[in-house]
Amino acid sequence: MADEAPPVALPAAEESVTSLPQNPPPASSEPEINTEEKLKEAATVIQNEAPPVVALPSQPLAAALAVPQESESPTEPEIEKQTEKRKIPESLVSFKEESNRISDLSYDQQKDLHELKFLVQEALKNRLFLEGSPSDSGKPTEEVSIWGVPLLKDERSDVILLKFLRARDFDVKDAYVMLSNTIKWRRDFKVDELLKEDLGDDLEKVVFMHGHDKEGHPVCYNVYGEFQNKELYMKTFADEEKRLRFLRWRIQFLERSIRKLDFGPGGINTIFQVSDLKNSPGPGKKELRIATKQALQVLQDNYPEFVTKQVFINVPWWYLAFYTMISPFLTQRTKSKFVFAGPTRTAETLFKYILPEQVPTQYGGLSVDLCECNPDFSMDDPVTEIILKPTTKQTVEITVNEKCTLVWELRVVGWEVSYSAEFVPQRGYTVLIQKSKKMATNDVPVVSDSFSIFELGKILLTIDNPTSKKKKLLYRFKVVPFADQS
Repeated sequence: MADEAPPVALPAAEESVTSLPQNPPPASSEPEINTEEKLKEAATVIQNEAPPVVALPSQPLAAALAVPQESESPTEPEIEKQTEKRKIPESLVSFKEESNRISDLSYDQQKDLHELKFLVQEALKNRLFLEGSPSDSGKPTEEVSIWGVPLLKDERSDVILLKFLRARDFDVKDAYVMLSNTIKWRRDFKVDELLKEDLGDDLEKVVFMHGHDKEGHPVCYNVYGEFQNKELYMKTFADEEKRLRFLRWRIQFLERSIRKLDFGPGGINTIFQVSDLKNSPGPGKKELRIATKQALQVLQDNYPEFVTKQVFINVPWWYLAFYTMISPFLTQRTKSKFVFAGPTRTAETLFKYILPEQVPTQYGGLSVDLCECNPDFSMDDPVTEIILKPTTKQTVEITVNEKCTLVWELRVVGWEVSYSAEFVPQRGYTVLIQKSKKMATNDVPVVSDSFSIFELGKILLTIDNPTSKKKKLLYRFKVVPFADQS
C-alpha cells in the first residue's frame, strides 16, 4: 500500500469559499451562493455465467461486503439448459477509476466540489453536524473527522467530499444530505470508540486483507463458504445480539482498513474486493438474510466509492438467473466494476489484476503468510509465468555461476502434470533431484525445493503437460550463497 502523502495545506476556510475553480467562465455566469437557502435546501468486465449481488445501483461496496444468497428459481437443470443458449454479455466497458486531483476535474465538477465545501463550512461554523448531541459551546467551530480525515483541513478532505459527490452523480444537495446522515450515523454508532474494542478473531478467515493489485490497491478477500461451519454460523447469526456484534465486527474491520488508505489527491484510497462464492450459504438461512439486509443498509448509506473493482470467484450456476433478474436495475458504472469467474477460471481471472506472488495459494498464487513453512519467499519476490501448451514438455533452465544453495518453488494451476528436477554440472553428468512425479489437482498447491551446488552448472525443472488443455506454470527461485547460510 502506498504511504500516505504528507498533507498539503489549503487556503484558509474563508479563502477556499471565495476562490473560484480553475478556468471559470466569465464572472457573470457564476451564480451567487445564498447560504441560508443552500443549507435549508440541502437540510468490468463480465466474464462467465454469473450476476452480481443485489445492491443499489451506485453502491458496489454494499454488494462486495454483504453475504450473497441463492435465487430460489428456476431450477438447476433449467439454468444449465439456458446457459448453453445464452452467455452473459461481455460488451461492458471496464471501470476506470477517476482522478482525485482538482486539476483533472471538469469545470462543472470543480464548481460542484466548491459548492459542497461551502455548505460543509457553513454547517461546521453553525455546528449543524452536532445537532441532537451534546455540544461544547466553548469551541467557535465544530470539528468533524471522517475515516481519520478532518473536514476542510487539507486536500485529503477534497478526496472525501468527491466520494460523496460521485456517489450522488455530483448532485450537491444529495451529496450534502448523504454526508450529513453519515456523520450522524457515525456518531450514533460510536465508530471511533468501536475501533478500540476487542471483538475477537473468530471471523479472521471470513474476511481478510492480503497483498495488493497491480495498481497498488489493497486486496480484501471475503470467503463466504466459511459459514458452512454450523458452529461458526450460529455463533455469528443465531440471534439479534450476535448479528449486531457481527455488524460491529465488519464495520470495525472496514474502518481499520480504510484508515490505512492514502487520502492524498494522488493516493490509493479504494480497495480491490474479491468475493469467494464457493459453498455460499443458500436462501434458507433466515438469520443470514436478516444480517445481510442490515449490512447492506449501513454500507450503501455510509461508505461511498471505496471499491475500485469487485471480483466474484468460484461463481455457482445459479448466479446466471440472479444476474438476468437484476441486471436491468444496475447502472453501467456499477456493472463495470464487477468481474465474474467460475471455478475453473478463478486463478486466471485474479492474475489479470493481481500478480501471482500476491495471490494466496488457495486461489492459485504463490503467496502464504511468512512462517516456518515458507521462510525463503515473500510477496516481494517476483514470480515468472509460463504458458504450458497441450501435450508438451516445458523445461525451465536456471544457470548457476557460484557455489550456493538454490531455492525454488513452483506450481501449475490445476496441476494434472508431471514434475521433475535435475542438476547438470558443466562436466556433463546429471544429478537427479526429483524423479518424474505425477501431480494431481488435490496434491500440495506449491512445490518447494532446494539443492546445494558445489560446482558450476544448471538446474533443470521439467513440466510434462499430457492433457489437451493449456496450463499456467508459476515459478521463482533464489540464490543463497553459502556464506549467508547459518
